[in-house]
Amino acid sequence: MSIQVKPTYEPLNEQTVLDVVKPLDFFDAVEQKSLLVKEIGDGNLNLVFHIEDPSSNKALIVKQALPYAKVVGESWPLTLDRARIESEALLREAESVPHLVPKVYYSDSTLAVTVMEDLSDHVILRKGLIEGQTYPNLAEDIGTFTAKTAFYSSDFYLHPFEKKEQVGRFSNPELCKITEDLVFTDPFFNHDTNDFPAELQNEVEKIWNDKELLREVAQLRYAFLTKAEILLHGDLHSGSIFVKHDSTKVIDPEFAFYGPAGFDIAHFIANLALNHLSQNAHAKEPFNRESLQTYLLQTIEKTWNTYSETFTQLWNEKATDPFAKTEGVLENFLQKTFQEAIGYAGCEIIRRTIGLAHVADLDSIPQKEVELFYKKKALELGSALIKNQEKITNIKELTDWIRGA
Repeated sequence: MSIQVKPTYEPLNEQTVLDVVKPLDFFDAVEQKSLLVKEIGDGNLNLVFHIEDPSSNKALIVKQALPYAKVVGESWPLTLDRARIESEALLREAESVPHLVPKVYYSDSTLAVTVMEDLSDHVILRKGLIEGQTYPNLAEDIGTFTAKTAFYSSDFYLHPFEKKEQVGRFSNPELCKITEDLVFTDPFFNHDTNDFPAELQNEVEKIWNDKELLREVAQLRYAFLTKAEILLHGDLHSGSIFVKHDSTKVIDPEFAFYGPAGFDIAHFIANLALNHLSQNAHAKEPFNRESLQTYLLQTIEKTWNTYSETFTQLWNEKATDPFAKTEGVLENFLQKTFQEAIGYAGCEIIRRTIGLAHVADLDSIPQKEVELFYKKKALELGSALIKNQEKITNIKELTDWIRGA
């Protein structure tokens, strides 16, 4: 009698990753002899491999969680369970928006591996936007993604038992702690994870000493800690979205957890706002710059309008909440979501400017003095959104604030 030994965790390499994909029969026996394997990951938390058969153009992506953050090293340990959370989040999302997430072919919680659809014909949204590309389906796709994943994971739709079971399954304390620290805490204090040019010291200290601002951030942080409203992607920035002209794919939900409804859409809006600001430097030709910035603001507006309309339609057709037909309940939820999202967007803008993890939109501005100028503008915008989140009552008012930054 032979005893089958279960694999133990080891980081994969370009040779051992083939042992993961061979049993899947995705590539036939002949093809497997000529497979091309390349490590392509440039993130902080994972290994990512692209496996392709050049003769058939078949390809897969294999993503493996590392037990530490690469940006720091083994001194920053992380749970491997986030790989399970990511694969389960993708499968949950695929139940409502299958066309907006990569297909999952296989996952293994012991190896912390997810095997998924290759999206090499797409580009990372951040890169495309910096280069001045526009995507006609982006707003509708992200509005639909955020609305459907929100509604179908909420108490408005799920039986209370299932909702609470899902909250437990997507408990993600270690990655939530990263967000708690890097988004809501460290940038607002003199912390050693912060990263900003010395020339911004005065502007940064102004943030650290703004008591009104800090009180608002404290409330936003507390809501993040305590509100288990919907299943969030948890890290929905423009580096977590693959795009091409007629396709949008939301990737990397390893930060997924149950949290406040406005969080995901806030991060998307914030990253478009940062790109809008950076286009003053990236788009040299005035007409092109105006066109790109108009597109970005229209995308923000259409994303929220699509979210609101889609969520409302689902509410009217499928809500199980006993107060679903009570006038004003839906409207109150959407308005609170919107205003909280403004505050979260402000936090994201500030942390992407002076915190540990920056965005290429600002950091790739070639002239140092121009980069500093727009980083100061970003800090002003982020602070204004946080402090005025209850005064901005509709999406047009929000884009007016971004336009004026």
